[in-house]
Amino acid sequence: MKRHRTLTAGLLFLLGVVLIVSWSASEGTASPAPAGWATTTPAQAADASLAITIYNEGSALVRDQRQFELSQGINDVEFTDVASMMDPTSVLFKSLTDPTGTTVLEQNYVYDLVNTSALLEKYLDQPIRVVTTDGLTYEGTLLSGRDNIILEDENGEVQVITSSATRQFSFPELPDGLITRPTLEWKLVAGQAGEHDVEITYLTYGMTWQADYVLLLSEDSSSLDLDGWVTLNNSSGAAYEDAQLKLIAGDLQRVQEAGLSAPTAEFERVEEDYYAAPVEEREFFEYHLYEVPRPVTLRNNESKQIEFVTAASVPSDKFFVYDGLQCQNSYWYCSFYGSFQNDPSYGTQSNPKVMVMVEFDTDNVEADLPRGSVRLYQEDIDGAALLIGEQQIDHTPEGEILQLYVGDAFEIVGQRIQTDFRNPSHNVVEEDFEITIRNHKDEAVQVRVVEHLLRWREWRILRSNKDYTKQDSDTIEFLVNIPADGETTVTYNVRYEWR
Repeated sequence: MKRHRTLTAGLLFLLGVVLIVSWSASEGTASPAPAGWATTTPAQAADASLAITIYNEGSALVRDQRQFELSQGINDVEFTDVASMMDPTSVLFKSLTDPTGTTVLEQNYVYDLVNTSALLEKYLDQPIRVVTTDGLTYEGTLLSGRDNIILEDENGEVQVITSSATRQFSFPELPDGLITRPTLEWKLVAGQAGEHDVEITYLTYGMTWQADYVLLLSEDSSSLDLDGWVTLNNSSGAAYEDAQLKLIAGDLQRVQEAGLSAPTAEFERVEEDYYAAPVEEREFFEYHLYEVPRPVTLRNNESKQIEFVTAASVPSDKFFVYDGLQCQNSYWYCSFYGSFQNDPSYGTQSNPKVMVMVEFDTDNVEADLPRGSVRLYQEDIDGAALLIGEQQIDHTPEGEILQLYVGDAFEIVGQRIQTDFRNPSHNVVEEDFEITIRNHKDEAVQVRVVEHLLRWREWRILRSNKDYTKQDSDTIEFLVNIPADGETTVTYNVRYEWR
């Protein structure tokens, strides 16, 4: 009579699989190793050092140190609890005890994890037992496990059991090739018997980090408080306890291979200053590295936040920008069609929105700011902080001026009109523009009016009623003062010439 172990379908099914694995090991189902070979048990952490370096683009470098009992000669070694999204081509195995005398012959990455579908697929044409929700038991050869369960009994009768009517499965044992956790397997030669401290390094996808910033703007917008948080996301398929954590800020060049996608611990009681120590920042190659000075636990499918920068009363400035050529609510210019050199309608768009900007000098933060999301708040009269804008920023080194687009002004409106267009010859175009800014606020404001001269690279302003500054080869800017509840108009004439 065959010995069976029953497991409940659904959530209890996985628990049963674990029990089956334990039973198989105790009953001696594993095949004996050939003479002269040694098979280790799965590696356990023994005063191990676990370190993780997470990169911006969605990958992480894991360095894990464990201890193995090796025999002299050939050994089969299993290394469990690795990330299911690891890149097996990146694995580096090194014996710290005998680095020159230990050689890896073969490496396998086993990731065929046990689940209901995998078990049914492995047991095709094999005997199983099924218990239905009404308490009936069916035994027979499994013909199909897709959608419904199809069994053939010893008399040749075929039974079809719907998935919804299935309560329990029973399998004689866990089939070969199925495991409960992703596992690295090595066949290696050890020149020295005994305990070996080994270090395994590998890359995995499914781990990301980004910076999230919270800025609280003062009531008069003249200063702000900044808090920067590192947000970590771990969906690599493994948990990491008490890991040394490093974060790399920068854009690395990586090769994307086919099939690979940018896929509770208790600490010993220590001094409170240890946990209060700030995240350390330093330069590394052409990037910036942030290191957390305490062990960090990252559970699988978890997000964690760690504060890494804080600054109070940072001087700031609020200003307004009118860029009439921009599409509404967009940073990108409208698409222009036709022959831009002498097409009268080219570049005549009029965006009514006036942008509200806030800027500050990162010198006053005394920190480099990695790429991330910025959320800007300001306190209302009752002291409640209200969100006034969000923006993504790129990597910003200390010493740069950071400008944030907060939103569009409600009481300031712009209008841009082409008042004249002339094409006196085949290689000359002249056009006139009138830009009007209307201020409905009860206080005067200053607006930076930006004009893009995109018709041709050779241009000259013939006349204008306001002073302007040249920002780059095709951009000029007017600083315009608008009185309270009033308006101001800017006019200019530009000539383009080409050969």
